[in-house]
Amino acid sequence: MLEPAGLLRHMGPMLIETALTPNPATRKFLPGMTVMEAGSRDFPDAESAAASPLAEALFRTGEVEGVFFGRDFVSVTAVPGVDWAGLEIDVVQLMLDHFVAGAPLFAPGSAAGIHVAVDAEEASFGDDPADAEIVAQIKELLETRVRPAVAQDGGDIVYRGFKEGTLFLAMQGACAGCPSSAVTLKRGVENLIRHYVPEVETVEAV
Repeated sequence: MLEPAGLLRHMGPMLIETALTPNPATRKFLPGMTVMEAGSRDFPDAESAAASPLAEALFRTGEVEGVFFGRDFVSVTAVPGVDWAGLEIDVVQLMLDHFVAGAPLFAPGSAAGIHVAVDAEEASFGDDPADAEIVAQIKELLETRVRPAVAQDGGDIVYRGFKEGTLFLAMQGACAGCPSSAVTLKRGVENLIRHYVPEVETVEAV
């Protein structure tokens, strides 16, 4: 359950709300507008952040080790040992500068490349065509039941593959590295999916 970490700085009509997440290292920032029209984007390191001017600016503080874009929020994960009290002000200022200026979220020509990378990772698990119906059921459950709940906590869970009864999922945003994520995955997600799709025997994070 999210707890408000407070409302911070506003510039003109813009106000960015901040919230705690189950991961102590991660904060969720809500600019009060749509961030991603469709899907989500995970930036687990500075190299991947080159695709987005905003993500790159956040990594450039030297105190950020992860950025995640959701539908209406941005999750930021701090480097171990960083005090969020000071970093939060810097992050909010960078986001205000970005959103008030109406700057593009992605560098030209980079967004499509990220889509390709995600598809390639999915394909690497080599889903069996015979499992197509099971995979469709799994994806629908993730989309309708799992991802909306996880987004509330500033993260995402993405399908990566299904093979011989094992479902592979990737944790992103606040879910990645969260102390309670393994419990969420096993008790929550695994139980839910096994209930509706008995062919799934176990769920593993990749």
